[in-house]
Amino acid sequence: MVQAAATAKYVRTSAQKAGLVLDLIRGKDVNKALTVLQFSRKSVARDVAKVLRSAVANAQQSAGFGGEVDRLYVSKCHADNGPSMKRVRPAPMGRAFRIIKRTTHLTVQVTERPQKVKAVGTDAPTTRASRTKKTPPAAAE
Repeated sequence: MVQAAATAKYVRTSAQKAGLVLDLIRGKDVNKALTVLQFSRKSVARDVAKVLRSAVANAQQSAGFGGEVDRLYVSKCHADNGPSMKRVRPAPMGRAFRIIKRTTHLTVQVTERPQKVKAVGTDAPTTRASRTKKTPPAAAE
């Protein structure tokens, strides 16, 4: 099972706004996550998509990768606070207001889903539920 991660540092958005976009793709397959990011209206979605593509490329370069990108999914993703730039804005009557320009560090980790094992002599994969299936009792008249 291959795991690969990618990080983008000092992205000019707040971690809270980036976290909203990351919540949309957590646990989804890579292709579905890229589609969700493509049609998202948030501007940070482009940065998240770039990091996700980088994580997929890192997974493809790893030693134990099976070769199927379709089996990759977003296992972890989070946004950490980066350094904030403090700026001053003039205010009425000679005062000054502080403006905080926040940055964030985006991290996306992708993992390969395990392959489904088929039972010997059958075409369908076996599950525990199919082995322990009980027949319903007959209706009494």
